[in-house]
Amino acid sequence: MTAVPTNRFDALSEWSDRHFKWLLVAPAVLLILALSVYPLLFSVWVLFVNYDFTVPGHAFVGFRNFTRVLADPVARWSLWVTVLLSTINVTLEFLLGLALALAMVRNFRGRGLIMSILIIPLFISPVIVGQAWALLLQRPFGPTNYVLSQILGYEVTIGWLTQAPWNFIALVLADVWQWTPFMFVILLAGLTAIPPNLYEAAELDGVDGWRAFWWITLPQLAPMILLAITFRILDAVRLFDTIFVMTGGGPGTNTYSSSFYLYTLGFTQFHLSEATAGAWIFLLLTAILITFLVRRLLRAEPT
Repeated sequence: MTAVPTNRFDALSEWSDRHFKWLLVAPAVLLILALSVYPLLFSVWVLFVNYDFTVPGHAFVGFRNFTRVLADPVARWSLWVTVLLSTINVTLEFLLGLALALAMVRNFRGRGLIMSILIIPLFISPVIVGQAWALLLQRPFGPTNYVLSQILGYEVTIGWLTQAPWNFIALVLADVWQWTPFMFVILLAGLTAIPPNLYEAAELDGVDGWRAFWWITLPQLAPMILLAITFRILDAVRLFDTIFVMTGGGPGTNTYSSSFYLYTLGFTQFHLSEATAGAWIFLLLTAILITFLVRRLLRAEPT
């Protein structure tokens, strides 16, 4: 009678020894399933049912949530705003970041201090950045209109956060101010990795600065440029915090980005099924763009 527990213990010990590696990874796998796979599967179910806090029950509705989002003019406008702001923001940040990187690639006195100051915005929360720019631009308390009035010689009464296109300009200013240092840091790393002997050979051949930039710097820097632009686009299309703080999406729905539209649809109007369908549509569009950029990035090599 006493041999049975011993045999069972030995069998369990032998089984645990044989599956020891799987037992080690099991907690991590279960955690991943609980935190990622389960919400993903739940969102797929929500796509095809009526999951609306204002309507009782969860009836099957097929693709109606998708058609409602696609037919919503605010959804199309928010997508257009997202594309417009992302394009302008990333373009300006790239040009300014490249100019700063070219200016900082050579050693000079105070270079370290200036670089430390330049990258400070990277460490500030987007909510704080949005609040700071709102305080600067908000009429009548912000100083911006007063400064412009003193410079131009007449009274300036621009509603930076409430009038188009000034509200878009305000959003671009805040985003460019915060994320230009990101471009600067990556492009500076790329510039410092270019072999100096290429420039020395070009100088011996009598190549001027502009042609050296065009034929040496840009081709050598191309992979880093693509990397920086890919990362920034990934983040820029999710623009939400700054809009939430500075304009609240207004006036009306004028500055709705896709993220802000989905937030409003899901968490202020409580149409969770439609918000989920919109999120999946936005995810697919973003995945197509990012797949294209990543493929170009993997193929990019300095020439």
